[in-house]
Amino acid sequence: MVINGAVLENVGSNAKIIVHNQATILREKEVLSESVAATPASRVYFALQCAYMFPEKRDEYLELLETHLTDYLDACPSATAIGEKIRGHIEAENLYKGLKAVQELIEHEVKVMNSFQNNIGEAGHSTIQSGGAE
Repeated sequence: MVINGAVLENVGSNAKIIVHNQATILREKEVLSESVAATPASRVYFALQCAYMFPEKRDEYLELLETHLTDYLDACPSATAIGEKIRGHIEAENLYKGLKAVQELIEHEVKVMNSFQNNIGEAGHSTIQSGGAE
C-alpha cells in the first residue's frame, strides 16, 4: 500500500487503517512498477500514478503522461473517448479517477492486441493453405 508516497506492507493477517484526513492512497493491486510498465497504455498509467503519488514532480509526470497518451491515441484512434475521459479527470484535479480511466485504456489495449494477433494468425494460416507467398 502506498499512502502519500510512503510504502506500507501488511505483515499480519488482519489490519485496519483509518485515514482521517485527505491522503493519496493506492492499494497494492493498483500500484504498477516501472519495470512492469512495458506497454503504451501501462506507461500512461505509470506516469499518472507517479503524478498522483509524488505531487512535487506532478507537472513533470503529467507532461510524460500526455506524451504517452497522445502517442497511444495517434496509433489507436478507437481509444479517443477513453483518452478524453482520462484528460477530463486530470483537468478536474481527480487523478485517482484518472487512474481508473487508464485501466479502461489498458483493457482496450489488450483487446486491440488480441484482435491483432488473431488477424495475424488467420493471415498466416491462409498463406500456408494457399501455398505460401509468391
